[in-house]
Amino acid sequence: MAKSTADTPMMLQHNAIKAKYPDAILLFRVGDFYETFGADAVTASKVLGITLTKRNNNSPTASELAGFPHHALDTYLHKLVKAGYRVAICDQLEDPKLVKGIVKRGVTEMITPGVATNDKLLEHNRNNFLCGMHFNEEKFGLAFLDISTGEFFIAEGDREYADKLLQSFQPAEIVFQRNQQKNFKNYFGSKYYIYTLDEWIFAEAYAKESLLKHFGTQSLKGFGVEDMHDGVVAASAVLHYLKDTEHPNLLHITSLQRIDKTNHLWMDRFTIRNLELLGGVESNNSLLKVLDNTVSPMGARLLKRWMLLPLTDINKIEERLNLVEFFIKSVDIRNKISQSIKQSGDVERLVSKMSLKKIIPREVLKIAKGFKKFKWIKNIGESSENEFLKRLADSLNPCDYISVKLWK
Repeated sequence: MAKSTADTPMMLQHNAIKAKYPDAILLFRVGDFYETFGADAVTASKVLGITLTKRNNNSPTASELAGFPHHALDTYLHKLVKAGYRVAICDQLEDPKLVKGIVKRGVTEMITPGVATNDKLLEHNRNNFLCGMHFNEEKFGLAFLDISTGEFFIAEGDREYADKLLQSFQPAEIVFQRNQQKNFKNYFGSKYYIYTLDEWIFAEAYAKESLLKHFGTQSLKGFGVEDMHDGVVAASAVLHYLKDTEHPNLLHITSLQRIDKTNHLWMDRFTIRNLELLGGVESNNSLLKVLDNTVSPMGARLLKRWMLLPLTDINKIEERLNLVEFFIKSVDIRNKISQSIKQSGDVERLVSKMSLKKIIPREVLKIAKGFKKFKWIKNIGESSENEFLKRLADSLNPCDYISVKLWK
């Protein structure tokens, strides 16, 4: 009796790996192709527009099959993720030419909407936040991380405050306790891409230990978040999720930024829509579109966040306005800084790529060029007459030692 396809060594290997990632589309590397089987193949063929065939078509155990060349991964991957699917990339971990029998394979990366790092999956002028949420009776802890830039924010408050944060940060994905799925939909609707985690991950003792280990510190006082117990749990859940999705290289995530409710004017979704801050379905016009004359992706992302999180401290507002006035009057300084920023590129995301070990040589040179421009900006700012600009320039680190190494 002929052996069924399900019993071949390769399919047994595929099934074992798929069992570990049941809720993801498994891209299984076979030679020069990434193949999908069964239900994954049916989904991939529809989303990607590729041919659906059957493996061992005449066999009663025949299974659906759909694939594409491995070098076309970037072309197809973003389509699956943007369609809302989790994708597990399973690569060959050995050279087939040096192995007798079945090649060892394993998942090298899990891609979800909230942990995307590929340029085709990201919009240059907006952050791609992964949100962690911790339900604790009437209080919510929230954390927002953009793995592509390393920005990590933490907050906590009631349900209304949590909803406003979600509206402002617009996370690409939200993770929370598995037993809170019904509550989440009742409170915040079904418009978000969500994923649930085991309840033990949200234990406070585990959360604090996890964050201290990641940051290599004895306490969280240095980040000013030691009293935000629910927020700390949410932040820990985000880091746990990243490791679960095969993202162990997180050295670029070096700090937590506290968000205090009293520091910002909080707007609900109706206010944001009625003021046409971001535009909407009815119109492509928006205040952001009018104001956004930024010369770098970093500036565009920051401007959007500033617009959705307006300051309430009059002194800080005046500082910004005075600096704007200074730049309007000091045309030469403005042009020099503007040109340097423009030529520095998106250093935030490039540096993160280095930590994630996904950078190419050309991008390393871009980082070196960016550091060089930072030094010029620092020198211009420190010699200016505006005190706020001087402070900003003083805080700018051009990374001279690293820059020299990169140019070599």
